[in-house]
Amino acid sequence: MGPVLALDTSTVLGSIAVGDGQRIMAEAALGVRAQHAESLLPAVQWALGALGLKPEDLGGVVVGAGPGSFTGVRIAGATAKGLVHALDLPFFAYSSLEALAAGQGAGDSPVCALFDARRNTVYSATYRFPGGNAVEPLVEPAHREIGSVLADCAACGMLFAGDGALRHRRLIEAAGGRVAPVHLASPRAAALLWLAGLDPERGRVAEPGGWEPSYLLGSSAERGVAG
Repeated sequence: MGPVLALDTSTVLGSIAVGDGQRIMAEAALGVRAQHAESLLPAVQWALGALGLKPEDLGGVVVGAGPGSFTGVRIAGATAKGLVHALDLPFFAYSSLEALAAGQGAGDSPVCALFDARRNTVYSATYRFPGGNAVEPLVEPAHREIGSVLADCAACGMLFAGDGALRHRRLIEAAGGRVAPVHLASPRAAALLWLAGLDPERGRVAEPGGWEPSYLLGSSAERGVAG
């Protein structure tokens, strides 16, 4: 199988990456959320061009399936589906929260990934990566109040990561948790490549045409929320 393209635009800082299973061949950050629609395909074209590859050389596409920014998640999902359909490629999808947790480094200690969802709520999920060769979901992705997350996570010593963790640092540290630094606060497309290489069947999408991202909530307009 040829190199795999990974896409994630679930948060303010999106990214794309290309890898061949043994290495990350190219990776690029995408900037602010409002520009994801304009910057995603040019970033893909840059990465392929830098590697001397054509879209037809790809062996698959993996996408961050959300949750996160409704618009951002939709952009990455639609772009991935379009590429898969046009090029007849295998399609893989993993939670963007799982990608964030995986980016903290593999190990037996649990990682709680948090995306800010406003109004003292977060998108949250907890994972472990025992031995660096397996994924163990401990708490599935959900939209919750931060207090509920901390009450259920037995926070003593646990690592919390993401923009939701940065926003609620005071509460997390008061509960005994640790907060990952800001440079590890966004899911990386490279982590999606790692997940796809580690467990491709768990992320494989059998029917790409009918696949939809995991929003967990509707858009702000649908929920009557400003901004």
